[in-house]
Amino acid sequence: MKGNWPGGTMRAARITGPGRTELATVPVPQPEAGTVLVRTRQVGVCGTDLEILHGTSAFLQDGRITFPHVFGHEWYGEVAAYADEPPQGAPAVGSLVVGRTMVPCGRCDRCHAGRTQMCAALSEIGLYGLQGAAADYVRVPVHALTPLPAALPRYAGALIEPAVSVVEAFERARLRFDDRVAVIGTGTMGLLAVQFAHRYAAAVDAVGIDEAGLELARRFGANAVHHADAAPQGVYSLVIEASGAASAFTGALRMARRGARVALVGVAREPVSFVPGELSLQGVDVLGIQHGISHYDRTVALFAQGALQAEPLVAEVLAAESVGEAFALLERGRSGPPKILLDFGG
Repeated sequence: MKGNWPGGTMRAARITGPGRTELATVPVPQPEAGTVLVRTRQVGVCGTDLEILHGTSAFLQDGRITFPHVFGHEWYGEVAAYADEPPQGAPAVGSLVVGRTMVPCGRCDRCHAGRTQMCAALSEIGLYGLQGAAADYVRVPVHALTPLPAALPRYAGALIEPAVSVVEAFERARLRFDDRVAVIGTGTMGLLAVQFAHRYAAAVDAVGIDEAGLELARRFGANAVHHADAAPQGVYSLVIEASGAASAFTGALRMARRGARVALVGVAREPVSFVPGELSLQGVDVLGIQHGISHYDRTVALFAQGALQAEPLVAEVLAAESVGEAFALLERGRSGPPKILLDFGG
């Protein structure tokens, strides 16, 4: 079933320049071969969006983003219509789906080698190359959707995208049942990582600066919580750095024991100083975690089974008209639940 592709106009939340947002009226995207139109339900607003608002995003600096920019890369919705006959097994019109942020070309040598998130012609929904989902409708390639079960817990659809990077971190770090894990940061990524490690590792400690966030980590199964300047050193076999603070990288190295793995999920923008030889002498593996493009189905299952919880992470759900307030809340920082969602009512 193709459904009826709507015409006319729609609402779209846009960043129009440094420090400026608006809810604009724009045309509904037109059908293109191989695409599907999704009616947005909810969109997460995150630190990457805030960098765009501040004008500091690398995507702005290298020209991949121009203003006005429709953001929204953490989202879910329901299938509204296909541009042409959908392929066998495609999600039915009216069914819930989550969008995959990264959209590889499928043609370059990296895609052919199975390294799709290293695609030489990559586009990212809501970041560069493809309109974001902070709108009534978003048009995406058919292959960039993952079906969601109708009974998925509330808000989980909007948390799938950040969670896939957490799953990638543990996959690449070869999580073992006997690992003692430290998670640095109590934002969305950090609290998802605590939940995952509580389920699959021997023990997990949370490290942060927000007391309410640390208490949430304890609620999610952290065996112990530590302030960032008082964390144990040299004792963890796996450290997940999810704060994005530059100083947390050197902190993670100090916390790692010999032969440990350190996975960097947070994206720090400032330089730090460390002694490279220590990595060799301690036999520490350092892993940069870009995304988890191959883990969407697995991550959906983790939320559906209750291994990951979304609702306790959500601080506010605001109407689409409150886009400015959403960014103001994000800019001020929050204590406790980290996630802010915009609701488009799809």
